[in-house]
Amino acid sequence: MDWLKVLLGTLCVWRITHLLSAEDGPRRTLARLRPAAGAGFWGQLLSCFYCLSLYVAAPLTLPLASVWKDRLLLWPALSAGAILLERLTGERGLRLQDLYAQDTVPDQEDSHVLR
Repeated sequence: MDWLKVLLGTLCVWRITHLLSAEDGPRRTLARLRPAAGAGFWGQLLSCFYCLSLYVAAPLTLPLASVWKDRLLLWPALSAGAILLERLTGERGLRLQDLYAQDTVPDQEDSHVLR
């Protein structure tokens, strides 16, 4: 299995899942679809990025892997990659200014650990 296929598959799962769960879509089609799905299975599925990524990743494993064992391993891997991307890019995701705002100089009390 080629790493480029896995990367492209992960990006594809993230894009489709994000579109279905968080974006309005063309002519606000998806924004109207989510409330119309109700509070049942479909409504809950469209509101949970983690759950939806598993359903989106399942059919994408078929063209990416030829052996069933590889497909079974690739399915949660694509979902996990999409979840990591969502965490990095989401509203509560990692922001570079948060990384640089942290104090990187150790306190005097903790300097004995470095010796």
